[in-house]
Amino acid sequence: MLSLHSLSLLSSARSRSISAENVNGGVGAGGMADIDGKPQKEALALGQDWGPTGGNAARELGQKYKVRPSLTLLPGRTTTLMDIDGPGCIRHIWMTTESSRFRELILRMYWDGEATPSVEVPLGDFFCNAAKHEAKIMAIPINVNPVNGMNSYFPMPFARHAKITVENIHPDKQAEHFYYYIDYDLLDEIPAESAYFHATFRRVNPLPYGEDFTILDGVSGRGHFVGCYLTYQQNNDGWWGEGEVKIFIDGDDEFPTICGTGTEDYFGGAWCFGETFSAPFMGYPFGGKNAA
Repeated sequence: MLSLHSLSLLSSARSRSISAENVNGGVGAGGMADIDGKPQKEALALGQDWGPTGGNAARELGQKYKVRPSLTLLPGRTTTLMDIDGPGCIRHIWMTTESSRFRELILRMYWDGEATPSVEVPLGDFFCNAAKHEAKIMAIPINVNPVNGMNSYFPMPFARHAKITVENIHPDKQAEHFYYYIDYDLLDEIPAESAYFHATFRRVNPLPYGEDFTILDGVSGRGHFVGCYLTYQQNNDGWWGEGEVKIFIDGDDEFPTICGTGTEDYFGGAWCFGETFSAPFMGYPFGGKNAA
């Protein structure tokens, strides 16, 4: 992602974008879909259902005018969104679908041919929208704009290959309106010190009273912890946020190196929040009687 101070610096990066109408990010291949199914072959090779999602969005205009703007995700099926050789770096991801599908669509990302994904998270949680709840997010790396326009600006470098899939885990119901852009740069090389993006999902329901919830465990090696998205479903009365966030580092046992003063303090608020907010690096975007 470009910063303001780097806008005037020239680069050899070659910008590309993947969408339902340009599934391989091909040069001069945007908007090629037509009513006869082109480029149906490329889409089917990725496991995408070619169905005419988007209905008659192009009306009588035809090719170049939004013939295949979205995907139909069939029940119990994994669809490949990106399968690209590197080196390169993903700069921006935009996705949208109905909020009722947020926990039923699983996003996975694989770097450099790995068998186990580095990212495996429900779609909504990845974009800081849990379960079926809709919240606007105005953070620097994650933006969610009206209506359910979900954006990630985390840089995601890859040296040899990048693969992104989405699985519809609902056994019977297809997701009929799944839209996406994946904007990335092809590069001559990525810096040797580049860190690969990782994200994971953990859920305990219900969490036994008085027990700690583990946000992240088993991580070794060099890297940056860039944050987390945490969702509560409260099953009893009283204030839920008094638990401290504890960070155990490099062999800490009983007591952590980093220990906060309360959950709302860790997320940049104070005194039980009192109202929702979204800020560049933290927030409390959704809360109340029906919060998940």
